Amino acid sequence: MVSFLNPEEFELSDKDRSIEALEKWRSAAWLVKNPRRRFRWAADLVKRKHAEDKRRKIQSTIRTVFNVKWVEGQFISALPQAEYKVSEKTREAGFGIEPDDIASVVRGHDYTNYKKIGQVEGIIEKLRASVDDGVGQASIDTRQEIYGVNRYTEKPSKSFLMFVWEALHDLTLIILMVCAIVSIAIGLPTEGWPKGVYDGLGIILSIFLVVIVTAISDYQQSLQFRDLDKEKKKIFVQVTRDRKRQKISIYDLVVGDIVHLSTGDQVPADGIYISGYSLIIDESSLTGESEPVNIDGKKPFLLSGTKVQDGQGKMIVTTVGMRTEWGKLMETLSEGGEDETPLQVKLNGVATVIGKIGLTFSVLTFVVLTIRFVVEKAVRGEFASWSSNDALKLLDYFAIAVTIIVVAIPEGLPLAVTLSLAFAMKKLMKDKALVRHLSACETMGSATCICTDKTGTLTTNHMVVNKIWICGKSNEIKGNESVDKLKTEISEEVLSILLRSIFQNTSSEVVKDKDGKMTILGTPTESALLEFGLLSGGDFEAQRGTYKILKVEPFNSVRKKMSVLVGLPDGSVQAFCKGASEIVLKLCNKVIDPNGTAVDLSDEEAKKVSDIINGFASEALRTLCLAVKDVNETQGEASIPEDSYSLIAIVGIKDPVRPGVREAVKTCLAAGITVRMVTGDNINTAKAIARECGILTEDGVAIEGPQFQDLSIEQMKSIIPRIQVMARSLPLDKHTLVTHLRKMFGEVVAVTGDGTNDAPALHESDIGLAMGISGTEVAKENADVIIMDDNFTTIVNVARWGRAIYINIQKFVQFQLTVNIVALIINFVSACITGLLIHKHFVSTAVLSNLFQ
Repeated sequence: MVSFLNPEEFELSDKDRSIEALEKWRSAAWLVKNPRRRFRWAADLVKRKHAEDKRRKIQSTIRTVFNVKWVEGQFISALPQAEYKVSEKTREAGFGIEPDDIASVVRGHDYTNYKKIGQVEGIIEKLRASVDDGVGQASIDTRQEIYGVNRYTEKPSKSFLMFVWEALHDLTLIILMVCAIVSIAIGLPTEGWPKGVYDGLGIILSIFLVVIVTAISDYQQSLQFRDLDKEKKKIFVQVTRDRKRQKISIYDLVVGDIVHLSTGDQVPADGIYISGYSLIIDESSLTGESEPVNIDGKKPFLLSGTKVQDGQGKMIVTTVGMRTEWGKLMETLSEGGEDETPLQVKLNGVATVIGKIGLTFSVLTFVVLTIRFVVEKAVRGEFASWSSNDALKLLDYFAIAVTIIVVAIPEGLPLAVTLSLAFAMKKLMKDKALVRHLSACETMGSATCICTDKTGTLTTNHMVVNKIWICGKSNEIKGNESVDKLKTEISEEVLSILLRSIFQNTSSEVVKDKDGKMTILGTPTESALLEFGLLSGGDFEAQRGTYKILKVEPFNSVRKKMSVLVGLPDGSVQAFCKGASEIVLKLCNKVIDPNGTAVDLSDEEAKKVSDIINGFASEALRTLCLAVKDVNETQGEASIPEDSYSLIAIVGIKDPVRPGVREAVKTCLAAGITVRMVTGDNINTAKAIARECGILTEDGVAIEGPQFQDLSIEQMKSIIPRIQVMARSLPLDKHTLVTHLRKMFGEVVAVTGDGTNDAPALHESDIGLAMGISGTEVAKENADVIIMDDNFTTIVNVARWGRAIYINIQKFVQFQLTVNIVALIINFVSACITGLLIHKHFVSTAVLSNLFQ
C-alpha cells in the first residue's frame, strides 16, 4: 500500500522538518473522516507559526533595547540619573534594590545605571551576597519571596473532561449520534416502547464506550508526555552556598547566588559577570544574532537562556523566572506540539488512500441499497406511498454506509504509532535513556552504525593516575606507598613544580563538606590529577592562596590543551600547560632534571619521551604531558606563551572498560550494526581500548583525525567502510565521518557526544545521543536521546528497543490493513447481495471497532 503513495507528498526526513514539509502531507491527506482524532498528537502548525512570530517579535525587541541602551550610554552618561527607591518590605528583608530595578538594568544592558549602582561590587552588597561565601541557606525563602522563583509560566494541562469533550467532536460519532436520535424518533411511533429504541440506544451505548476509552487513552498519554517534558527540562548548575560549591537545579536558584559557568553551560538566570577567563557567550537563542559576545568587566551582562561557547567564569544572579526575557520566550517553546515521525506520515498517507477507497465503497453501497429499495417499491406499485417505516429503512442504509467507513478505514494507525513510541519512551526512561523526540525511537530501530566516544561511554569515567614518568624514570602508582616512594626519588624542587602545575592549571576545585571530607568537583581527568596531587602531600587551598592566576586558556576539544599564567609571590610569572601528550611535547624544548632545573631536550631524548608515551598508551592509559615555562614579562603584561616549555612529567591515567561493553558490542555486530570508536585520545590508547571492547578487528582500520582529513574523496570511499577507530579526532573529523557515512554509503548513523563542539555531528546524524552526566547543555539540546548514565550498554538497549518497536509496528500495520480491506469487501458484497449487513445491530458493533483503531 505504501508503494501507491506519492513520495513528494508523504516523505518526511528524520530531521530538519520544515513547516512547509509538514503542511505538504497534511494538504495531501485532505480526505480524513476524523481530523480531530487523527491529528490530535501531530504538530499544531497554526500555533507553531504564532509562537514563532511571537519569538521573533521578542528577539527584535531585545535587539532594539540593546542598541538603544548602547546609544544612551554614549550620549547621556553625564546626565544625573533617577534614584532607585527601595520599598519598606525589601529594606526590612535586608536588600538594597528592588527586583524590577535590577532586572531592568541587566535586561536592558544599562551600563550607565550599572556604574551608578556601584558595578558588580555594589550589586553584591545590595543583594546581601558574597563572592566567597555565596548566599546562606537560611535566606533562600526570603529571597524567593522578594525576588521571585526561577520558574516560568507553563500552559495548564488539560483535565479529563476536556479529553471527553474533544472525543465527542469525532465526525463519525457525531453522524452516528444523529442517526441514533433519528432512529429513536422514528422507531418509537412506529414500533413502540421498548422495541423502537433498541437500535438507537445500542448506537448511543457504543458511542459512549468509544468516547470514554478514547478520553482515558488520551489523558494517560498526556500525563506521560508531561512527565517526559519535565525530565527534558532538568538542568543543574554549580553554585557557591554557605562557602561550599555544590550542584543544584536551576529551579532552585535565587537572586544573589554565585554561579560557576564553563564551556557548554546554559546561563540559568540573568546576572552580572564577576570574574573569569575568555568567557564567550552565544546569545542567538535570545536575540537571533549569531555573532558570539565576549563577556568581561566592560560587558558584564549575562542573560538567561544563552549558552557558554567558550571559557569559564563566575556570575551573580540578579533576575529569575518571568522577569527575564527568557521567561517570556519559554512560554512559546512548547507551542505547536511534537513533530510527527516519518512512519506516522506514511501511515497517514495509507489511511488516506484507504479512506478514498472506503468512501467510494460506502457511497456505492448506499446508492445500490437505495436504488434496490426504490425499484422494489416501484415493482410492488407502492412508489407513490411513503411511510415512516420507509424513512427508517433509508436511515438504516445510511447508517450501513457510515458503518462501512468506520470499519474499513484505519484512522487509528498513525495514533497507534504514537502510542507505541510513547510507550517505548517511557520504558527507555526507566532504562536511563531520555528520548527527546518521538521519531528517535523509530529511527534508532533502523540504525546501521554507531559512532561512539571512548571516555565515559565505553569506559567507566572513574579515572586514577596509574603511572607517571618524571626525572627520566617511570613509576607505577598504587596507593599511598607508591606515592611515598616517588617522593623519596625526586627532589623537593621537582615536587614543588609538579604540585604547582597540578593545582594551578585546573578548572576543578577541591571542597570540604560539613564533616571535613575532601570532595573534588570537576572533570574525571582533572579529578584524577588533583587526587594524585593530594596524595602527594599537596594542599589545594594553600596553593591557590599563595599564587595568583593571571590568565587562563581553558581546555577544549580543538586545542586539546589547557594553559594558565600564574603570578608568583616574588613578582615573577610562570606559564603552565597540560594536555594531549603529542601536542604538548611539540611545545617543549627543555625538560626538568632531578634538581628541578630546566635542561635542553635533545631530539634523542624527545624520541625516548615519545616512546614512553606510546608505551603508556599501549597499556590503555590516557596520557597527559605537564609542562612549565618561566615568563619574563611583568604580571600586568604577561601573555600565555605557545612554545619553549619545559617538560615536567608524563602522566598515565587508567580508565577501565565498563562491565558488559564487550557483550553489548557483540550484540550490535550480531544485529548488523557496526560500532566505530571516535575519540580524541592517543591512537595507541584508542586501539588498546577498542581491542578490549571487541570493536577493533584484524581487518579493521584505526586512523588519526588529521590523516583522515588529508584523504581524497576516492580514498575515503575505499577506507571509510573499514574504519573502526578514529583517534586524535577533532569535532570536524567526527562531523565529516558522519556526513560521508550517511550520504556516501546510505548508513543510518547514531552518534554520541558530550561537548559543545560535538553539536554539529549530533545534529548531522540520524540519531544524536548526548551524555547525561558528562554532556554539556549545548550537546543535549542538539541530541535526540540523552543517555543518563553515559553507558554504551544503554545505547545498545535503545537500539534494541527501537528495532523491536519498529518491527512490531510493521506487523501490526500489515495485520490491521489486511483486516480493514477484507472487512470493506465483505461488508460491501454483503450489503449489495442481501440488502442488509449480518444484522441490523451490526451498526452498534461496528462503532466499537473504533476501540481497535
